[in-house]
Amino acid sequence: MATTLPEPVPVTVGTAELLQDLYGGYAALRASAPVQRIVGPDGLPFWLVTRYQDVRELLADPRLSFDRRNAVPGNYRGLALPPALDANLLNMDPPDHTRIRRLVSQAFTPRRIEQLRAPVQRTADELLDRIEPLGRADLVADYAGPFPIALICDLLGVAAEDRRDFRAWTDAIITPDPAQPQQAKAAVAGMLEFFARLIARKRAEPGDDLLAAMITARDEGDRLSEDELTSLAFLILFAGYENTVQLIGNSVLALLDHPEQLAELRRDPRLLPAAVEELTRYDTPAPLAIRRFPLVDVTVGDVTIPAGETVLLALGSANRDPDHYDRPDQLDLHRRDGAHLSLGHGIHYCIGAPLARMETGIALATLLRRFPDLALDVPRDALRRRPSIRARGLLALPVRF
Repeated sequence: MATTLPEPVPVTVGTAELLQDLYGGYAALRASAPVQRIVGPDGLPFWLVTRYQDVRELLADPRLSFDRRNAVPGNYRGLALPPALDANLLNMDPPDHTRIRRLVSQAFTPRRIEQLRAPVQRTADELLDRIEPLGRADLVADYAGPFPIALICDLLGVAAEDRRDFRAWTDAIITPDPAQPQQAKAAVAGMLEFFARLIARKRAEPGDDLLAAMITARDEGDRLSEDELTSLAFLILFAGYENTVQLIGNSVLALLDHPEQLAELRRDPRLLPAAVEELTRYDTPAPLAIRRFPLVDVTVGDVTIPAGETVLLALGSANRDPDHYDRPDQLDLHRRDGAHLSLGHGIHYCIGAPLARMETGIALATLLRRFPDLALDVPRDALRRRPSIRARGLLALPVRF
């Protein structure tokens, strides 16, 4: 018997309202429609799940597939990528996901991550050296943006002269210019060609970097395919760049908005690890987890989501759920009431989480130590965020010091 779907219209809040007031919109949905089918910016419907317990359970639910071949035909429209960039962990279920994640995990060892600490610190200092004499800067363009690109290139063994291309390609795909639709296609083509050449060179001249380690890693004698290798390099670039840029910017703004906690963090740097966790919870750079498609009808609370429908789990909403957190809308560097979901949960938990924590901690600690009088250089209400419900970040963060 066919399942009758509710009309895909917002009951309490829609995507336009979420863009205006993300956390206020999430609060309204949690209270009255915690599992709601609404229309996305692309005109297609999706199910939005907003309460902490539901989100956490569904993040680890094997009945929800990452493979878009399980989507209802015509119900999902994602970024069109060639197979050589599309065979990545964000599109896979077990057993392929298990096999590839195990291979990548061998390359993301604690020793390899620790080896990156010195170059990450050097990058932070070099970027601040450039802007320090100016007395003011845009922390998104001058610090948060170039910072993760340097790390990703170190991870993948990419030469310094190619880093500008990486940032331009990523920006063109993540924030495409409607007036220049060919830019994104050109960026995809450029990245595909670049990664193919890079992998061929790494095979011929192996180095001590993540990409070389992935090439040589084995799982019961099987190597990664060419498409899987290229797609993993592409995924590392996107996940490592986009989320880190937004997290650094969001974190600096949150601390400037809470001067007493900023002062406490400066007085006691031992608070830094807890601060990184709380800042990641408080204003996550990725409010929505990657889309999922139920393999069977799945009931959440009193709502049944039909098989094949697109499901988005609202990490940003779960992180502010008062049923799980005390005073969830307040920044509290001493918070002890439960882990956030910004990095996921279950088998798809962010494999680069330790690296992201280390990178963000160094970026913040170095900035606060070197610029003790850091302050906004524009009125607070002049700041603008990216017009996206999927990526939460600032377009610019002008500061003076």
